[in-house]
Amino acid sequence: MKLDKPVTGGPCWTELGTSDLSAAKRFYAELFGWRSETDPRQEAGGYTVAHLGDAAVAALTPLYQESQPVAWNVSFAVADADAAAAAVTAAGGTVLLGPMDVFDLGRFAVALDPAGAAFQLWQARAFPGAGLFNAPGSLGWVELLTRAPERAESFYTTVFGWSVSATEHYPQWRIDGADFGGMVRMDEKFPPEVPPHWLPYFAVADVDASADTATEAGGTVLMEPTSVPDGPRIAVLRDPQAAVFGVYRAGDEH
Repeated sequence: MKLDKPVTGGPCWTELGTSDLSAAKRFYAELFGWRSETDPRQEAGGYTVAHLGDAAVAALTPLYQESQPVAWNVSFAVADADAAAAAVTAAGGTVLLGPMDVFDLGRFAVALDPAGAAFQLWQARAFPGAGLFNAPGSLGWVELLTRAPERAESFYTTVFGWSVSATEHYPQWRIDGADFGGMVRMDEKFPPEVPPHWLPYFAVADVDASADTATEAGGTVLMEPTSVPDGPRIAVLRDPQAAVFGVYRAGDEH
């Protein structure tokens, strides 16, 4: 991802909904060095922001509904959450929650694309999103895994104004000339019960060492560290509560 700050239409934040907030804090502190601070306000519902230095890099939250899966979620910056939600619906997606105000921080909605992949809309007010991108321990890439890539391309380019690079094997999402994500077609290797989803990738200094650290901290390596031809070294990991995410070596280009 060549973006170094939140831009309208691009990924601006990522949140983990987890079944064990305390355990998640420990795991990601060990893996990425995150320092987590939980909002003490009762109405914040345990919302916890992870920091590297002074920069906010991600959020960890309890599960707010019984139907909510343990998973990482990706938020995209929009200028107007209500207009973006209307665009989602018009393009064949579904708005599950909101738009709604979050204190003075911003306006927020949760949506599904036409194939069922969840994502979030964020209209910034006091909080613009992550304060660090592409540095070790911070968000650096987002990947859509879907069984309907052609429909996804039509949907996201319409809603967010993205363009798509003409790479047959791994189409990449781009906004304002900056690549920030990719798309994988889910084939028969993916169990049918695995839904379409957005997968965040975090930058790390050493992919192999991070995979080892994740294992030692109780996580699982789903995809062993791999060097992508003409691309980065990557791995896909699962935390102890079963949330899946990727890591890639900081400084490598997608």
